[in-house]
Amino acid sequence: MSNIEKIKNVAELLKQSKSVLFITGAGISADSGLPTYRGLGGLYDDVETEDGIPIEMALAGDMLRKKPEVTWKYLSQIEKKCRGAKHNRAHEIIAEMERSFDRVWVLTQNIDGFHHAAGSKNVIDIHGDMHDIRCEGCGWKTRVENYDGLSIPPRCPKCSSIARPDVVFFGEMLQSDKVDLMEREVGQPFDIYFSIGTTSVFPYIKHPMAFASHLQRPTIEINPDKTEISGWVDVKIPLGAAATLDAIWKKYESF
Repeated sequence: MSNIEKIKNVAELLKQSKSVLFITGAGISADSGLPTYRGLGGLYDDVETEDGIPIEMALAGDMLRKKPEVTWKYLSQIEKKCRGAKHNRAHEIIAEMERSFDRVWVLTQNIDGFHHAAGSKNVIDIHGDMHDIRCEGCGWKTRVENYDGLSIPPRCPKCSSIARPDVVFFGEMLQSDKVDLMEREVGQPFDIYFSIGTTSVFPYIKHPMAFASHLQRPTIEINPDKTEISGWVDVKIPLGAAATLDAIWKKYESF
């Protein structure tokens, strides 16, 4: 089946659906120009950072507690590289779908906040949002557009403890309130399931698609690369997220 035929097929499946789950990863933000940590165009393609440690170690919860200035140094570099980027057509279409179907949820691994910025309200940002800053000491929270106004590392204005982005660093557990939300919403079956731009290596990202397959609900993967789920989803479209979702949505609206 050609990609054009697959896109038409998915649009037809959407016409038969009242509820949709989108599971998204870094690939959905690729059209926004966001760099990855590693890989083609990555910020840290070298094995180690300038401090002689892997970026995964620099951005680990343990490093944040022991040497917060190191973690914040690389957080600031990443934030500066991402500055100016904004949500793309893929995020916008998902937000439009939320207004067009009875029930639409997004489970995202991304910390860029683009789904919210595009207008989606039902978002489970399971790894957090880099623009939300909080204090582990007293619970103080704030939201920032960028990190320019922050001292490095920033301190809580209430208790002077080191503040941090409200994200899950390497080696940390998922936040319990977001896990509860995920289990409550994703635990209720949807009519159709999309996996977009994620390698699906985390069990909690892969499981909803496996659950859908078990229920014999349509499963669609949009990803140029082969992933953990590519071999058994119902429809695999090996293209970029923005162009593919745009084509699906136009076809859907043309019926």
